[in-house]
Amino acid sequence: MRHTCKYKVHPGVRARDLPALMELYELNYIQLRQLVPDLDAVQASSLSLVDGALDLHLTVVERSKYTTTLNLTYRFVDPQGSFPAPDVVIRMYHDAQLAEVISRGRRRGRRDADYDRFRHRYSIQTKWQVNRFLHKWLGYCLRSGHAFSPAREQLSDAVQTLEAEQALSFES
Repeated sequence: MRHTCKYKVHPGVRARDLPALMELYELNYIQLRQLVPDLDAVQASSLSLVDGALDLHLTVVERSKYTTTLNLTYRFVDPQGSFPAPDVVIRMYHDAQLAEVISRGRRRGRRDADYDRFRHRYSIQTKWQVNRFLHKWLGYCLRSGHAFSPAREQLSDAVQTLEAEQALSFES
């Protein structure tokens, strides 16, 4: 009798095998499109500000016809300076509607990433774990109210301009 370990990711899908990994890539793509609805219009470097949540930083590393590479992170400050965490680089494949983590987490004092798909060959289980983290983190960001959209950025800039003008008018 053969024993197989079948964890459920989504109804009917086994975890830590190729079909589960492909479904995770699809789910990550869907969540990223919810987080960044108009990917073509978003600026090369954007910030999502939500009251009561950490500021979420998005950088478009590369754009092409079929793929977009993004860097998504928080920025933390400690006595030694500012550092990104979790510092995830994601490649979105628009034709296949998939998104996968290609790099994760430079750590203080290290130049190389903790996970770098282009430098090492990883098992399906390792890829599944890294992309499962992205899936959970994107869900958390969406539940917190984060979103990147040009209209939201323009509104934020307009509010900041109005607040600055009001502060100046009160001072004079």
